[in-house]
Amino acid sequence: MDSDYGIPRELSDLQKLRSTYQPHVPPCLQGTTVRVEFGDATTAADSSGAHTISRIFPHTYGQPLAHFLRATAKVPDAQIITSHPTIRVGVVFCGRQSPGGHNVIWGLHDALKIHNPNSTLLGFLGGSDGLFAQKTLEITDDILATYKNQGGYDLLGRTKDQIRTTEQVNAALAACKALKLDGLVIIGGVTSNTDAAHLAEVFAEAKCSTKVVGVPVTLNGDLKNQFVESNVGFDTICKVNSQLISNVCTDALSAEKYYYFIRLMGRKASHVALECTLQSHPNMVILGEEVAASKLTLFDLTKQICDAVQSRAEQDKYHGVILLPEGLIESIPEVYALLQEIHGLLRQGVSVDNTSSQLSPWASALFEFLPPFIRKQLLLFPESDDSAQLSQIETEKLLAHLVEEEMNKRTKEGTYKGKKFNAICHFFGYQARGSLPSKFDCDYAFVLGHICYHILAAGLNGYLATVTNLKHPVNKWRCGAAPITAMMTVKRYGRGPGASFIGKPALHPATVDLTGKTYELLRKNATKFLMEDVYRNPGPLQFDGPGADSKVVTLCVEDQDYMGRIKELKEYLDKVRTIVKPGCSQEVLKAALSAMAAVTEILSVMSSPASNGNTPF
Repeated sequence: MDSDYGIPRELSDLQKLRSTYQPHVPPCLQGTTVRVEFGDATTAADSSGAHTISRIFPHTYGQPLAHFLRATAKVPDAQIITSHPTIRVGVVFCGRQSPGGHNVIWGLHDALKIHNPNSTLLGFLGGSDGLFAQKTLEITDDILATYKNQGGYDLLGRTKDQIRTTEQVNAALAACKALKLDGLVIIGGVTSNTDAAHLAEVFAEAKCSTKVVGVPVTLNGDLKNQFVESNVGFDTICKVNSQLISNVCTDALSAEKYYYFIRLMGRKASHVALECTLQSHPNMVILGEEVAASKLTLFDLTKQICDAVQSRAEQDKYHGVILLPEGLIESIPEVYALLQEIHGLLRQGVSVDNTSSQLSPWASALFEFLPPFIRKQLLLFPESDDSAQLSQIETEKLLAHLVEEEMNKRTKEGTYKGKKFNAICHFFGYQARGSLPSKFDCDYAFVLGHICYHILAAGLNGYLATVTNLKHPVNKWRCGAAPITAMMTVKRYGRGPGASFIGKPALHPATVDLTGKTYELLRKNATKFLMEDVYRNPGPLQFDGPGADSKVVTLCVEDQDYMGRIKELKEYLDKVRTIVKPGCSQEVLKAALSAMAAVTEILSVMSSPASNGNTPF
């Protein structure tokens, strides 16, 4: 099987054309000189977890932000790196494939060769298993030729990846030492980059010269925080799915007799479902975050959809399109509790056949209430992160089944007098993740690959490559790096009255912000989407023309650029230091003290755990 990796692809005419596209690079990454400005030491976003994180990551916690600068930047204390010795770098795909992953490797290879043609890039074959087994493929221009701007992870392949256990970490350490790697680049999402942070700490403790760098690549769009605005693959996934959804919307409007229930990928966060709704305007979307926040039960959801069907029937509309995130099933309180019981029994070694008989009375009652196909799917062994096998649980069919039963009941009772309810179900999962990447993802991934080299050239370990200001053209993107530990949080879990358990530091999936601008936009349009059939078709993924440079609504609506604002704040503080020097007037000194005291008080209140809702429970 290893011989299949890196072989030339047979490309269609469109793929050949895409392989010739040259991604753009911001000015700060151009040339052969690396200019890096270091900011202040970082801290944890949740101050209540800072002690735990610093204790577990003594070598990599509190490192500074890094900003990469263009040649014309006038920054006196910037580090200018002009010497680029030959280095050896390894790269590994971790986690599920996401469009654009190949361009990270291309960008890294391009940067390596620009700065020193003798440097080597080794790709690990078969994901983390290949890293442990030291199975490598040297990346060359010839090997990359048919993988540039292409989807999938088939250049190197991947497994169900994790680098977590002591045995796995030691195998990774041994591989990096044996191969004499100066850097190891890990491409993946929240789980993979949590593993990257732990690996970086172990390497630093062991005085291993290999520096570990993470890259935010995940179709779920859930590796988001103040440093990371978007993930490679999310743009493509949403655009491809939005066209499929729009096609279904047009079909529904044409036939006028079916309700389509469409489940979308996204794991525990509903970012894909939210973005696709804003792009294609289906009639309804049920976000897992809404359900969890309102503690909606299966009965509540069924009633909500049935009421919508009935309202549309009163306008003589007997069709519609409803979107669901795949993680919705775990957001429903009683189903989540049932899953916890099932998973607990499975981990104890109870066989699938005997599990249902050992459930508690209430859980057994719910289990028996559910249709047989869902029962079977709930009994699947949980994933490595203890979540259900979400892609295998047909939530769309469950809700369609429950809605049909309720509508039939209302018909018999005479409370519904419209036409018979008909449902068609779809799961849009794998149709999009192997797509050719969008122009945005091609550029974004390529730029992140270049940043990985800059991070290694600056000698940084335990950092994630970052780009902010993404909603603007590439030449205005801000490139930098942030310590992964600065993105970590420590979850607290309640276990009965007064009891709490503090979990390990990790990057946790960012869920849809129900107070954010994107969700506000959805709520503003929800009634119109439901009743007026304002379906919108963005068309197929475009590489030229009017849609080629469009970016996801989620990115454009939110006002982010955290890294840019951090730099702006530093510039203001530097100005204050310049103005308020020993010898300045009393008036200037008094004004500065008064303003600073007020600002400090406000910021102290805003950053306290109570104001952030970070109370243990």
